[in-house]
Amino acid sequence: MTGLISARAGPRHSLSASGIVPIRSLQASQLAARFTNPSFLSAKLRKARSLVAAAMEVTKDTSSAAFANRQPSKGLLETWRNADAVCFDVDSTVCLDEGIDELADFCGAGRAVAEWTAKAMTGTVPFEEALAARLSLIKPSLSQVEDCLVKRPPRISPGISDLIKKLRDNNTDVFLVSGGFRQMIKPVAFELGIPPENIIANQLLFGTSGEYAGFDPTEPTSRSGGKALAVQQIRQDNGYKTLIMIGDGATDLEARQPGGADLFICYAGVQMREAVAAKADWVVTDFQELIAELP
Repeated sequence: MTGLISARAGPRHSLSASGIVPIRSLQASQLAARFTNPSFLSAKLRKARSLVAAAMEVTKDTSSAAFANRQPSKGLLETWRNADAVCFDVDSTVCLDEGIDELADFCGAGRAVAEWTAKAMTGTVPFEEALAARLSLIKPSLSQVEDCLVKRPPRISPGISDLIKKLRDNNTDVFLVSGGFRQMIKPVAFELGIPPENIIANQLLFGTSGEYAGFDPTEPTSRSGGKALAVQQIRQDNGYKTLIMIGDGATDLEARQPGGADLFICYAGVQMREAVAAKADWVVTDFQELIAELP
């Protein structure tokens, strides 16, 4: 796309382009410093935004949801323990927030965008339709994205760092497969020790002055069924025998299909989406449940 630049995460995706004035971008070390700052790690969670909660129309109280799949079978546990790779959703799984809702709220479009997010996560509208609608409401500039990362750094879910470390100690590869944005996911991956090439996510596009210019529709996670395609590609490229998907939404559930994820584990520790949880192979509300079953 002539005249546009792509602020993609990772060393191979720089902000420089021939004939384009470089635009300031945050260094991973700056963001990592904020993640490891005690005030970030120990501060109480920000007050839940009432508009987002109302739009989601879901509850975080999972005590009333008695799913049979809360107790994994012996065969399922064997698959979990022998996985070659695990793909994680990011929003409401690896992180406590929905990144696009955080960005929208930061840019003053929180209510309308949260409503679209709820539709996308429950599968009531095609993901690509919801993504386009939300971005048309936000139209974030590059500077707004950077400022949002500084002023509202992503909140990593309790236990996820320990789980990923345990998986890596067991020589299990870890990927982040998200309908969110690379620019907002890269610092999370950096904090968790996940290489940027293991991020599959959407790509915001900006003009030469940093103005919003759309998103890359060729990214697989920009459309419904895209996570399934991404997971299939990951499996094919690496020759994995066993691969597992962990997430909270309908798009994560879609990844469980022939040639894709062997199992879908629903993480309901942030959002309980009952329609998704009911179809999962295993429902957990705490990452310690997964850690406890690893060798």
